Amino acid sequence: MIKYITRVLLFIISWSAAAQDFSTLWEGHFSYYNIIDVAQGDNKIFAASENAIFSYDIDTNDIETITTVEGLSGELITTIKYSEAYHLLLIGYENGLIEVLFNQDNEVLPVVDILQKETISPVNKKINHFYEYEGLVYISTDYGVSVYDLERLEFGDTYFIGIGGSQIKVSQTTVFDGFIYTASLNSSNGIKKADINNLNLIDYQQWQTIQYGGFSAIQTIENKLYAVRNNKIIYEVMGNTINPLFTYTDTPLDTRVANNSLMVTTKNDVFVYDSDFNLVADASVNAQFDTDFTSATITDNHIYIGTVDFGVLNATIDNPLEYEVIRPEGPLKNTAFKIEAGNGDLWVSYGQYTLSYNPAPVRSYGISHYVEDSWHNIPYDSLLGTKNLNYMAINPFNPNQVFASSFLQGILEINNEIPTVLYNHTNSGLEHIVIPNVPSFVELRMSGLQFDRNGILWGLSNRVDRPLVSYSPSTGDWQDYSFQDVIPSGLNDELGFSDVVVDGNGTKWVAGFFNGVIGFNENAGNNVINRVYTLQQNMPASIVKALAVDTRNQLWIGTIKGLRVLYNTSNFFNNPNPSVSEIVILENDIPTELLSNQYITDIKVDGSNNKWVGTLDSGVFYFSPDGQETIYHFTTDNSPLPSNIITDISIDAQNGKVFIATDKGLVSFLAGGSKPEAELIDAYVYPNPVRPEYNILGNTDLNNINNGVKIKGLTENVNIKITDIEGNLVGEAQSRVNLRSSNANYNFAIDGGTAIWNGKNLANNVVASGVYLILISDLDSFETKVLKLLIIR
Repeated sequence: MIKYITRVLLFIISWSAAAQDFSTLWEGHFSYYNIIDVAQGDNKIFAASENAIFSYDIDTNDIETITTVEGLSGELITTIKYSEAYHLLLIGYENGLIEVLFNQDNEVLPVVDILQKETISPVNKKINHFYEYEGLVYISTDYGVSVYDLERLEFGDTYFIGIGGSQIKVSQTTVFDGFIYTASLNSSNGIKKADINNLNLIDYQQWQTIQYGGFSAIQTIENKLYAVRNNKIIYEVMGNTINPLFTYTDTPLDTRVANNSLMVTTKNDVFVYDSDFNLVADASVNAQFDTDFTSATITDNHIYIGTVDFGVLNATIDNPLEYEVIRPEGPLKNTAFKIEAGNGDLWVSYGQYTLSYNPAPVRSYGISHYVEDSWHNIPYDSLLGTKNLNYMAINPFNPNQVFASSFLQGILEINNEIPTVLYNHTNSGLEHIVIPNVPSFVELRMSGLQFDRNGILWGLSNRVDRPLVSYSPSTGDWQDYSFQDVIPSGLNDELGFSDVVVDGNGTKWVAGFFNGVIGFNENAGNNVINRVYTLQQNMPASIVKALAVDTRNQLWIGTIKGLRVLYNTSNFFNNPNPSVSEIVILENDIPTELLSNQYITDIKVDGSNNKWVGTLDSGVFYFSPDGQETIYHFTTDNSPLPSNIITDISIDAQNGKVFIATDKGLVSFLAGGSKPEAELIDAYVYPNPVRPEYNILGNTDLNNINNGVKIKGLTENVNIKITDIEGNLVGEAQSRVNLRSSNANYNFAIDGGTAIWNGKNLANNVVASGVYLILISDLDSFETKVLKLLIIR
């Protein structure tokens, strides 16, 4: 039986001047399955996934994580090194950034010297290895070697040691018998050495090449020096000669010295040697853990192995084939393609297709389900063979039932996390692509999925004549609908569709490639279909990637060249030549088109009718209902977003949590708004009572929902008065008027189904202890509700 260690503690980071703590409103959801590097020290194992770190306490089995929310950059990690002398972890990145994590006081220090060095090409800044010696760290990079002083936390010299002082890729460095050695994959440089006490090591002529050929590693253990060449042979270096010791079946990926052991890791094995190169242990992959090893370290009697698919595997030297999995909870991968949130759940797919709707390369990945703060990952081999899963839809009348579209094989039905049915052309109303004279070609390229208010699932089938399909889970009935009035040939006249959304009138809006936005309503009489896609119709591009219908039944359109809005959706079918509108805002009193020429990847509408807009390279925008005000603009510079490339956004309407998927990981933002309810019967206030230790009153920023008193379960249009027990008015707010996202500095505001009060009265003073009445009135139905709130200061 496999034993998993996943107990996670929050790793709180105290920031330096260059850093910021986002943990109040943000949460990171990163994958820890693919481990890039491992390190050990101070009774902890440190593991680096693609862009996050976790530590494992050997004594307590506690796991702590650090992500972009706590301070990491979100860039791709290449190597890590722990210094027991200084109690810090060095983190090296592909782009040349170095971050220093101090283990004792939990501070993160970004070191940007290499990253910002203009004389070094960006393609040569990769950090390959750290080697610590007498308080200095020798940093192996793709340009040479740099020196970092751990005592002063500052850079020293940089050595360009190629021919004529040129930049060369250095894989590793070590110090042995008074000399510093470098290993280079560049065959004309191979192994070099120089006197470690030479004060002029910046002079390339002080470095002597002792062996030619490409070398990936060089390591010192006691009185021996070993080097690994790219011919899969490990050598002992003796003076200026090398003595071959062993030829590996697979290329060594990681070579290091830890706990007085020499360790060589290949994709299938971890070899542990003593200083005389006697084999002590050999840990290998097996049928239970069919993966690739990436790196390994050792402490006392335990080997810790980084893998591509399982996180870290722990085995003993005495029994190196019996593994224990060490990994924090997280999704399967960082490359989420589509996400779907609702009812406290989040579903994540990793399928994908190209901009031109090419499903290759085929992606055979599982899916992830986040529920009750826990990740449940469904592996690919449980998905009935479905590949390239993309859009997902949660049944609003049965939240345990989820449908996922496959861009190759149809629609997968999942019940209680168990894939149960794969719908294709043989058992449903779905149509497969028909290529003339190629009868063997059978693909069902399904993309957008959306439930309507009646519980009917609508989906899009690509490159067929009847692309719009519907399915009733309650009756099992399928219907399909033709687009031939606007797309004569489904195979040749449209490459593919992405989004489908359903508005309040039952109109299905479809995002196309050649055909812009197509509106279809089977109940609209004779004119059931129309489209808007040309420049004459004010479309900046025909390629549409995102659609959203807001609470006013207006259609927001995201194209690869900007944003448009169809304000009059009701008249769309009666207008022979409908058009859309850009949003014009004032920037420095100059009229400017909002998001002009931006590649928009997704649009979502929250409970307050505000708009979340994702872009291909500019992060996420959060706009007021009409787009005139930018509430937030999140990028990697001012938020924990690991990348500015946004792949998808989804909002859990129940709690207002906004999930943002990027090409480098998933994060969530607690925006605080929620979907309005139909009635006030379940409205409540919290925290109640407000105790002194909460310290939530008086904050002027209502967007920080960790402060203030919250009133939830509101209907769409309410007026709320707060009075003291004697009836004196303390605060008042009204839906659509007192918006917390405005710049009016309200003390009391309403955001969809949630109101937030900062505890201040009309005189802008924090209220005294006592009982307060919250009087809620629905302005449309005249329903009322009275809540009591106790404040203790």
